[in-house]
Amino acid sequence: MTGPEKVAALARRKASGPPLTMLTAYDYPTARLFDDAGVDMLLVGDSLGMVVLGFPDTTHVTMDHMLHHVAAVARAKPRALVIGDLSIGTYPDPETALANARRLVAAGAEAVKLEGGVRQAAKVRAIVEAGIPVCGHLGMLPQRVLEEGGYKKKGKTPEQSAAILEGARALEQAGAFAIVLESVVPSAAEWITSQIGIPTIGIGSGEHTCDGEVAVATDLIGTFPWFVPPFAKPEANLAPQITAAAAAYCRRVQSVPISHPG
Repeated sequence: MTGPEKVAALARRKASGPPLTMLTAYDYPTARLFDDAGVDMLLVGDSLGMVVLGFPDTTHVTMDHMLHHVAAVARAKPRALVIGDLSIGTYPDPETALANARRLVAAGAEAVKLEGGVRQAAKVRAIVEAGIPVCGHLGMLPQRVLEEGGYKKKGKTPEQSAAILEGARALEQAGAFAIVLESVVPSAAEWITSQIGIPTIGIGSGEHTCDGEVAVATDLIGTFPWFVPPFAKPEANLAPQITAAAAAYCRRVQSVPISHPG
Protein backbone atom coordinates (compact mmCIF):
# COMPACT_ATOMS: atom_id res chain seq x y z
CA MET A 1 0.00 0.00 0.00
CA THR A 2 1.10 3.56 -0.62
CA GLY A 3 1.34 6.07 2.20
CA PRO A 4 -1.97 7.76 1.32
CA GLU A 5 -3.66 4.34 1.07
CA LYS A 6 -2.38 3.40 4.52
CA VAL A 7 -3.58 6.74 5.89
CA ALA A 8 -7.06 6.25 4.42
CA ALA A 9 -7.33 2.77 5.93
CA LEU A 10 -6.19 4.00 9.33
CA ALA A 11 -8.58 6.97 9.29
CA ARG A 12 -11.53 4.63 8.73
CA ARG A 13 -10.69 2.88 11.98
CA LYS A 14 -12.10 5.81 13.98
CA ALA A 15 -15.55 4.54 13.13
CA SER A 16 -14.94 0.83 12.68
CA GLY A 17 -12.08 0.05 15.08
CA PRO A 18 -10.03 -1.59 16.36
CA PRO A 19 -8.08 1.17 18.14
CA LEU A 20 -4.93 2.39 16.41
CA THR A 21 -1.46 1.46 17.62
CA MET A 22 1.63 3.63 17.20
CA LEU A 23 5.13 3.08 18.56
CA THR A 24 8.24 5.16 18.14
CA ALA A 25 11.13 3.60 16.24
CA TYR A 26 14.52 5.10 15.56
CA ASP A 27 16.47 2.33 13.83
CA TYR A 28 16.22 -0.55 11.37
CA PRO A 29 16.00 -3.56 13.74
CA THR A 30 13.43 -1.95 16.02
CA ALA A 31 11.30 -1.02 13.02
CA ARG A 32 11.41 -4.61 11.76
CA LEU A 33 10.55 -6.09 15.14
CA PHE A 34 7.67 -3.70 15.81
CA ASP A 35 6.35 -4.18 12.29
CA ASP A 36 6.41 -7.95 12.72
CA ALA A 37 4.31 -7.42 15.87
CA GLY A 38 1.59 -5.75 13.78
CA VAL A 39 1.94 -2.13 14.93
CA ASP A 40 -0.10 0.22 12.72
CA MET A 41 2.24 3.22 12.71
CA LEU A 42 5.94 3.73 13.36
CA LEU A 43 6.72 7.25 14.53
CA VAL A 44 10.27 8.43 14.07
CA GLY A 45 9.77 10.96 16.82
CA ASP A 46 12.01 13.77 17.93
CA SER A 47 11.90 12.00 21.30
CA LEU A 48 15.03 10.35 19.88
CA GLY A 49 16.85 13.44 21.10
CA MET A 50 16.35 12.26 24.68
CA VAL A 51 16.26 8.46 24.52
CA VAL A 52 18.83 7.92 21.74
CA LEU A 53 21.05 11.01 21.56
CA GLY A 54 21.14 11.92 25.26
CA PHE A 55 19.87 15.49 25.03
CA PRO A 56 17.79 16.89 27.93
CA ASP A 57 14.77 17.53 25.69
CA THR A 58 13.64 17.58 22.07
CA THR A 59 14.67 21.18 21.42
CA HIS A 60 18.19 20.05 20.45
CA VAL A 61 17.03 17.79 17.62
CA THR A 62 17.88 18.92 14.09
CA MET A 63 16.52 18.04 10.69
CA ASP A 64 19.74 16.14 9.97
CA HIS A 65 19.07 13.96 13.02
CA MET A 66 15.54 13.28 11.81
CA LEU A 67 16.60 12.46 8.26
CA HIS A 68 19.22 10.01 9.52
CA HIS A 69 16.78 8.07 11.69
CA VAL A 70 13.86 8.20 9.26
CA ALA A 71 16.08 6.64 6.62
CA ALA A 72 17.12 3.86 9.01
CA VAL A 73 13.51 3.00 9.85
CA ALA A 74 12.41 3.19 6.21
CA ARG A 75 15.06 0.64 5.20
CA ALA A 76 13.01 -1.95 7.08
CA LYS A 77 10.31 -1.47 4.42
CA PRO A 78 7.59 -1.84 7.07
CA ARG A 79 3.95 -2.55 6.40
CA ALA A 80 3.22 0.06 9.08
CA LEU A 81 2.89 3.71 8.16
CA VAL A 82 6.21 5.52 8.73
CA ILE A 83 5.73 9.01 10.20
CA GLY A 84 8.61 11.45 10.58
CA ASP A 85 8.60 14.34 13.05
CA LEU A 86 9.32 17.84 11.82
CA SER A 87 11.87 18.96 14.40
CA ILE A 88 11.83 22.31 16.18
CA GLY A 89 12.34 25.32 13.94
CA THR A 90 11.75 23.43 10.69
CA TYR A 91 8.24 24.71 9.99
CA PRO A 92 8.18 28.48 10.64
CA ASP A 93 6.04 29.14 7.56
CA PRO A 94 4.14 27.07 4.97
CA GLU A 95 6.92 27.16 2.38
CA THR A 96 9.64 26.00 4.76
CA ALA A 97 7.32 23.42 6.32
CA LEU A 98 6.60 21.92 2.91
CA ALA A 99 10.25 21.91 1.90
CA ASN A 100 11.25 20.05 5.06
CA ALA A 101 8.29 17.67 4.82
CA ARG A 102 9.52 16.77 1.34
CA ARG A 103 12.98 16.10 2.77
CA LEU A 104 11.52 13.66 5.28
CA VAL A 105 9.56 11.93 2.53
CA ALA A 106 12.68 11.70 0.39
CA ALA A 107 14.39 9.98 3.33
CA GLY A 108 11.58 7.42 3.52
CA ALA A 109 8.74 8.88 5.60
CA GLU A 110 5.20 8.30 4.35
CA ALA A 111 3.71 11.04 6.51
CA VAL A 112 4.96 13.82 8.78
CA LYS A 113 3.98 15.15 12.19
CA LEU A 114 4.15 18.64 13.64
CA GLU A 115 3.14 20.29 16.89
CA GLY A 116 0.50 22.97 17.39
CA GLY A 117 -3.01 23.82 16.33
CA VAL A 118 -4.59 26.96 14.90
CA ARG A 119 -1.33 28.69 14.01
CA GLN A 120 -0.12 25.60 12.16
CA ALA A 121 -3.21 25.15 9.98
CA ALA A 122 -1.82 26.94 6.92
CA LYS A 123 1.36 24.85 7.12
CA VAL A 124 -0.61 21.62 7.39
CA ARG A 125 -2.74 22.64 4.43
CA ALA A 126 0.30 23.37 2.28
CA ILE A 127 1.85 19.99 3.07
CA VAL A 128 -1.37 18.05 2.54
CA GLU A 129 -2.11 19.81 -0.74
CA ALA A 130 1.31 18.65 -1.93
CA GLY A 131 0.22 15.05 -1.34
CA ILE A 132 1.98 14.43 1.99
CA PRO A 133 -0.20 13.18 4.87
CA VAL A 134 0.11 15.10 8.14
CA CYS A 135 -0.45 14.01 11.73
CA GLY A 136 -1.04 16.81 14.23
CA HIS A 137 0.06 17.01 17.86
CA LEU A 138 -1.84 18.89 20.58
CA GLY A 139 -1.89 19.13 24.35
CA MET A 140 1.56 19.12 25.91
CA LEU A 141 4.01 20.10 23.17
CA PRO A 142 7.58 18.94 23.89
CA GLN A 143 9.08 21.48 21.49
CA ARG A 144 7.69 24.26 23.71
CA VAL A 145 8.96 22.84 26.99
CA LEU A 146 11.45 25.68 27.47
CA GLU A 147 8.80 28.33 26.75
CA GLU A 148 6.36 26.76 29.18
CA GLY A 149 8.87 25.97 31.91
CA GLY A 150 8.37 22.20 31.96
CA TYR A 151 5.99 19.44 31.05
CA LYS A 152 2.48 20.36 32.15
CA LYS A 153 -0.87 18.58 31.95
CA LYS A 154 -3.32 20.20 29.53
CA GLY A 155 -7.09 20.49 29.45
CA LYS A 156 -7.45 21.13 33.17
CA THR A 157 -10.05 23.86 32.68
CA PRO A 158 -12.97 24.27 30.29
CA GLU A 159 -11.07 27.10 28.61
CA GLN A 160 -7.99 24.92 28.04
CA SER A 161 -10.12 22.08 26.69
CA ALA A 162 -11.93 24.44 24.34
CA ALA A 163 -8.62 25.79 23.06
CA ILE A 164 -7.36 22.28 22.32
CA LEU A 165 -10.61 21.49 20.52
CA GLU A 166 -10.28 24.67 18.48
CA GLY A 167 -6.81 23.57 17.44
CA ALA A 168 -8.02 20.06 16.63
CA ARG A 169 -10.78 21.39 14.40
CA ALA A 170 -8.32 23.70 12.64
CA LEU A 171 -5.99 20.77 11.96
CA GLU A 172 -8.87 18.62 10.74
CA GLN A 173 -10.10 21.33 8.38
CA ALA A 174 -6.54 21.79 7.08
CA GLY A 175 -6.44 18.11 6.14
CA ALA A 176 -4.61 16.34 8.98
CA PHE A 177 -5.45 12.63 9.08
CA ALA A 178 -4.94 12.17 12.85
CA ILE A 179 -3.91 14.07 15.97
CA VAL A 180 -1.71 12.98 18.87
CA LEU A 181 -3.10 14.21 22.21
CA GLU A 182 -0.26 14.30 24.75
CA SER A 183 -0.77 14.70 28.49
CA VAL A 184 -4.36 15.87 28.18
CA VAL A 185 -6.72 15.33 31.10
CA PRO A 186 -8.61 12.10 30.29
CA SER A 187 -12.08 13.64 30.37
CA ALA A 188 -10.94 16.39 28.02
CA ALA A 189 -9.21 13.91 25.69
CA GLU A 190 -12.39 11.82 25.49
CA TRP A 191 -14.52 14.90 24.80
CA ILE A 192 -12.20 16.22 22.09
CA THR A 193 -12.09 12.79 20.47
CA SER A 194 -15.89 12.75 20.28
CA GLN A 195 -16.01 16.20 18.67
CA ILE A 196 -13.79 15.66 15.63
CA GLY A 197 -13.97 13.36 12.63
CA ILE A 198 -10.35 12.22 12.50
CA PRO A 199 -8.64 9.78 14.87
CA THR A 200 -6.96 10.92 18.06
CA ILE A 201 -3.95 9.04 19.40
CA GLY A 202 -3.31 9.47 23.09
CA ILE A 203 -0.18 9.43 25.21
CA GLY A 204 -0.44 10.26 28.89
CA SER A 205 -4.12 11.09 28.28
CA GLY A 206 -5.80 8.20 30.05
CA GLU A 207 -6.87 4.77 28.85
CA HIS A 208 -9.50 4.28 26.16
CA THR A 209 -10.09 8.02 25.85
CA CYS A 210 -8.76 8.32 22.30
CA ASP A 211 -9.03 6.35 19.06
CA GLY A 212 -5.60 4.84 19.63
CA GLU A 213 -2.41 5.09 21.64
CA VAL A 214 1.24 5.91 21.05
CA ALA A 215 4.12 4.82 23.26
CA VAL A 216 7.82 5.61 23.21
CA ALA A 217 9.75 2.45 22.38
CA THR A 218 12.16 2.70 25.30
CA ASP A 219 9.26 3.16 27.74
CA LEU A 220 7.53 0.07 26.35
CA ILE A 221 10.50 -2.30 26.45
CA GLY A 222 12.38 -0.83 29.41
CA THR A 223 15.66 0.23 27.82
CA PHE A 224 15.87 3.75 29.27
CA PRO A 225 15.73 3.17 33.04
CA TRP A 226 17.03 6.61 33.99
CA PHE A 227 13.64 8.21 33.42
CA VAL A 228 10.28 6.54 32.92
CA PRO A 229 7.23 8.83 32.57
CA PRO A 230 4.56 8.21 35.21
CA PHE A 231 2.00 7.34 32.55
CA ALA A 232 4.22 4.73 30.84
CA LYS A 233 3.14 1.09 30.93
CA PRO A 234 6.24 -1.05 30.29
CA GLU A 235 5.66 -4.46 28.77
CA ALA A 236 9.27 -5.54 29.35
CA ASN A 237 12.30 -4.53 31.41
CA LEU A 238 15.24 -5.19 29.13
CA ALA A 239 17.79 -2.86 30.72
CA PRO A 240 18.92 -5.36 33.40
CA GLN A 241 19.16 -8.10 30.78
CA ILE A 242 21.33 -5.93 28.54
CA THR A 243 23.62 -5.04 31.42
CA ALA A 244 23.79 -8.69 32.49
CA ALA A 245 24.63 -9.82 28.96
CA ALA A 246 27.45 -7.28 28.70
CA ALA A 247 28.78 -8.29 32.12
CA ALA A 248 28.69 -11.97 31.13
CA TYR A 249 30.62 -11.13 27.98
CA CYS A 250 33.26 -9.29 30.00
CA ARG A 251 33.60 -12.25 32.39
CA ARG A 252 33.92 -14.74 29.52
CA VAL A 253 36.54 -12.75 27.66
CA GLN A 254 38.55 -12.00 30.81
CA SER A 255 38.28 -15.47 32.35
CA VAL A 256 41.38 -16.73 30.54
CA PRO A 257 44.61 -14.83 31.15
CA ILE A 258 46.43 -13.56 28.09
CA SER A 259 49.47 -15.66 27.36
CA HIS A 260 52.01 -14.89 24.69
CA PRO A 261 54.37 -17.54 23.35
CA GLY A 262 57.98 -17.15 24.39
